[in-house]
Amino acid sequence: MTRLETLLEQIDAGTVLLPEFQRGYVWNRDQVRGLLRSLYLEHPVGGLLFWETDSDDIAYRGDSRAAAGPRRLLLDGQQRVTTMYGVVRGTPPPFFEGDPKAFTALHFDVENEAFEFYSAAKMKGNPFWVDVTELFQRGPMAYLRRFSPDTHPQVDDAQLDVYLNRLNKVRQIIRLSFNEEKITDSGRTVDEVVEIFNRVNSGGTKLSKGDLALASLCARWPEARQELRENLDRWNKLGYDFGLDWLLRNVTAVATGRSVFDALGKVSPGEFERALRSAVGHIDTFLDAVSSRLGLDHAQVLMAPAALHVASRLLELNGGRFDEDAHRDRVLYWYVHAALWGRYTGASETALQQDYEAVARGGVDALIKNLERTRGGKLTIRPDDFTGANRGARFYPLLYTLSRACGARDLSSGLELRAEHLGQQAALDIHRLFPNEELRKAGYERGHIQNLANFCILPASTVDLLKKRAPADYLAEVERDQPGVLESQWIPKDPTLWRIERYLDFLQARRRLVTTAAQKFLESLRAGSVPSTNLRPIRVRDESKNPAVARLRAAVEELADRGFVRPQYEAEITDPRTRRELVVADAFWPEGLQPGIGDPVVLIRDSNDVDPTRLTQLGYHVFTSLDELLAYANRGSETPDEAPEPDDADPQSVESVTSVATADLTAEFTKTVNEAIARAVSETGYRPGQFRRMVAEMGAVATARKLLATRQLSEGFSTLWEFERLDLTVEAAVLDERFAELFTDQERETARFRLQQFGFRG
Repeated sequence: MTRLETLLEQIDAGTVLLPEFQRGYVWNRDQVRGLLRSLYLEHPVGGLLFWETDSDDIAYRGDSRAAAGPRRLLLDGQQRVTTMYGVVRGTPPPFFEGDPKAFTALHFDVENEAFEFYSAAKMKGNPFWVDVTELFQRGPMAYLRRFSPDTHPQVDDAQLDVYLNRLNKVRQIIRLSFNEEKITDSGRTVDEVVEIFNRVNSGGTKLSKGDLALASLCARWPEARQELRENLDRWNKLGYDFGLDWLLRNVTAVATGRSVFDALGKVSPGEFERALRSAVGHIDTFLDAVSSRLGLDHAQVLMAPAALHVASRLLELNGGRFDEDAHRDRVLYWYVHAALWGRYTGASETALQQDYEAVARGGVDALIKNLERTRGGKLTIRPDDFTGANRGARFYPLLYTLSRACGARDLSSGLELRAEHLGQQAALDIHRLFPNEELRKAGYERGHIQNLANFCILPASTVDLLKKRAPADYLAEVERDQPGVLESQWIPKDPTLWRIERYLDFLQARRRLVTTAAQKFLESLRAGSVPSTNLRPIRVRDESKNPAVARLRAAVEELADRGFVRPQYEAEITDPRTRRELVVADAFWPEGLQPGIGDPVVLIRDSNDVDPTRLTQLGYHVFTSLDELLAYANRGSETPDEAPEPDDADPQSVESVTSVATADLTAEFTKTVNEAIARAVSETGYRPGQFRRMVAEMGAVATARKLLATRQLSEGFSTLWEFERLDLTVEAAVLDERFAELFTDQERETARFRLQQFGFRG
């Protein structure tokens, strides 16, 4: 048995170390609170496993100097020990690698014996919430004056004793003992110890296959993890979002020609180091080709990242280079089709292994034949393939590629969409040829409104210029002033198709034009006859001006602060049997909100996009609103987190403000809000059911205050922004000068900031 305080002292002294093959800190705030609660209640929290060794050759994490003599390397219990060190000391241990916010600002409620992270709304000015780190450092008696009857008449001497005893019970956690087991050297090799580590870590917070493979490698080449992360960070700065497992699988392909991580077990440190550096070079070579020839120069349009494993294997067997330009273009032809037909969705390891073997057997031609077999003998694009609904649709990157590589021109200036023509400050964006609002008013369904065939890639400045104009108006001007521009963007020239009543016919006609262009371009790639180009990167417009996107990203960051993983945005979800696209999710957590815990989570904010039943059958946990997802995340905690949800507003604060307003003014505000609801229904078709229920149950003023109390935008705000009707939001009502007495300056400033941020100047 080892006391916690002794263990922390051993960490400070350099006798307890973390082996380099351990991964970083991955716990979230809920797990931190759970550990402190269990220790406070003296519930069992599991034991510790150490490896005791005299060897000086064992690599350990961090910058601290190891003590002379025997060392104790922590194999099992890192997350618990790191948590307690951080909470008690107020700073991470020397071997820390992760986000320290996971265990900072933890507080204890002496009245209710609860542990929660700091929330200003709940704790500011409340003396009964005590900073746990401060308590460990100062001791319980430092709080005697805070809780004394002289300060709080409602606290008598008996209650004061209760509070001090509870604080002392928290402080005594440091004297609790952990059961420990140890492995001594006894002739064990590092590999044997890593095998033990991998077995004991099969429970708890799940390690990925890549984590387990990397553990063995880091034991033999300690710098591996750092070099992997440095390259991932470099690509991230270039606009590509790759993960650790992805890069490890790429290295595995280069080193072994195998698709499973187990193959890394037979790779020596020297071989791995060589393979890593070769893989990095191959990835750079392929990204350069994809960017300069196809214009796919950022993560949002990069197709099928798994296909890069095969490309790296091909380059490895080919001496790290393409034979010639025609060979490079055939590889790009294969790559685009592999992405379009979901070659590496579902059971990707099987497809990867088949293609590694094909590359060794016959290079890129064998890869193309593999694809042709899966597609019934021919790789053909059809008009119906261009029916996706957003940037995450499988065929959106192809439309983007055609726009960049085939001479598409700006509808305003007539210039090609090339960096040297548009200027350094230019950004590209999606223009809807028929405005969404007009299509809604005309009664078209969302599946028709959000459609790839209505998308046109243009400079962001042109999108702003044309976004509210009817195509029958501005397309005629383009045809008159910029001959050939409509053809370059595959826009039908028949003016009758530009009328909104012919919208569905327009979609069919444009699909045919885009399909013909795509088939011609891809076949030219295969034949090696595409003219030489060197497309320079062009940035894409920041989507933060879309409040729905801003709200989602803000919520994700709040979840990340609590230790939940970040999702894939606009992710394609496919049927594992047919490999056909089922839906493009707004956000997708393939391993659950926490790694390895729970089912994959899918957020689809428009339930018309998919039948949730099929996704549920496939094991996905499906949410059709962000609020539902956040409630699900919060239910995973026994206590609420610091970010206030709309229902967390303080009723007393609501009452205190509304009480000073006259009943007539409150009634007038309620009337204004209800009129906005009625106008939203009649003028946009939007039905704010949840908002309407809140107003009916709580009153309009309390509802407005609750919505303003949270950092996240409401779903109603996001929806009304899409309709370009922010004048109907509760924020607009709050800013009405008639109701200034009902709301604090801070609340009105919040409303003003939100509206101005998204372009409302009313």
